[in-house]
Amino acid sequence: MNDIEFESIDNIKLYQEQRLHEALTYLNAHSPYYQRMFDRYNIKPDTIRYLEDLVKIPFTEKKDLQLFNEDFLCVPKEKVIDYITTSGTLGDPVTFGCTEKDLQRLAYNEKKSFECAGLKPGNIVQLMTTLDKRFMAGLAYFLGIRELGASVIRVGNGIPELQWDTIRRIKPDTIMCVPSFILKLIQYAEDNNIDYRSSSIRRIIGIGEGMRNQDFSLNLLGSRIREKWDVQLFATYSSTEMGATFSECPYGMGGHVHPELIIVEIIGEDDMPVADGEVGEVVVTTLGVEGMPLLRFRTGDIAAKCVEPCACGRNSYRLTPLVGRKNNMIKLKGTTLYPPAINDILDNTAWIENYVIEVRTSDAGTDDVLIKIGRKAAFASNDPTFEENLIKDLKDRFRSRIRVAPKIVFLPTEEVQRINFPAKSRKPIKFIDLR
Repeated sequence: MNDIEFESIDNIKLYQEQRLHEALTYLNAHSPYYQRMFDRYNIKPDTIRYLEDLVKIPFTEKKDLQLFNEDFLCVPKEKVIDYITTSGTLGDPVTFGCTEKDLQRLAYNEKKSFECAGLKPGNIVQLMTTLDKRFMAGLAYFLGIRELGASVIRVGNGIPELQWDTIRRIKPDTIMCVPSFILKLIQYAEDNNIDYRSSSIRRIIGIGEGMRNQDFSLNLLGSRIREKWDVQLFATYSSTEMGATFSECPYGMGGHVHPELIIVEIIGEDDMPVADGEVGEVVVTTLGVEGMPLLRFRTGDIAAKCVEPCACGRNSYRLTPLVGRKNNMIKLKGTTLYPPAINDILDNTAWIENYVIEVRTSDAGTDDVLIKIGRKAAFASNDPTFEENLIKDLKDRFRSRIRVAPKIVFLPTEEVQRINFPAKSRKPIKFIDLR
């Protein structure tokens, strides 16, 4: 079959509707959870013929996965090859069981995403993310690079010294990591006289953090990386629940959706689909998942759908950079914002070593935002005037970008580090919601 992403929009829709029918039939036969749902709401798979009919089906939410986790499993447990858990960003982690077919689907998904970013056999990818701790992403990237026929170096996260030693020894052309870590790599290189601009690296694929604004221009973090290092930047969006990755192509105009793997809806406050190009919550239906497929799962992520064909030739729709998570929306002094807007400013402030954002409800019932900051050694001082000037500088940055400024306190970097990396966490904790 030809790659469905390059087919006409009408053919892509027809193809997805055929795959949706297969998914509904499979759930009706094998999923205890969805069998109950179909019975309760009198849903017959044969009556859901078009993508527009999905609105007849109730949503699946994170709490459903938490309360009835094992009821989502569609295969005997002996068919499960790999157990994975979510990171728990929106609550208690959820366990997913992957069959051999699911792992093959993961490999195919990542192969297509890497191809979208221009990778091919012969490329060498330095993977700066964990493959252990029940983490899907690192395993998926490894499987995808292997499926593609490119080479992979499994270095893991952190440890700039080891990362640069690996780059020197093996000369990879591509780095895959959390974008803010790139700034730490650059800082380490500058502090240790490493000529990173002349290194073998030509491409950086970012995971877990945005590098673009809603108009697809580079945000502060992306701009700072590009100013320092003239490399290609690719942003991605993925989650354990959907078992798929949306990767940018070289044109950088949103994350490409793979139509054979997932159906995406964007819903508004009324829980109904919004117009194309309008921002709303991302809702996904997985296709081709054997172990724990999901139907109309609310991700909690806020983005928009782009339907116009991309200059790369793909006609499948794309997602804009994430605005944030629905549950993490903040109302600060009358302004609505999401943590990524705050992160972008903090990640782009040269004197900040680490930080954590705390949100709580004030006595007046409004949102209070407190940012705890660890400063780089060169900016540590007991001089109150020096500290006041740093805080003023940062608040001015906030007001110029998001119109409001949160409260700011300084803490020792070690104390912030302990908050960022609690014992069981796989990802750095930069946002704590105490509301």
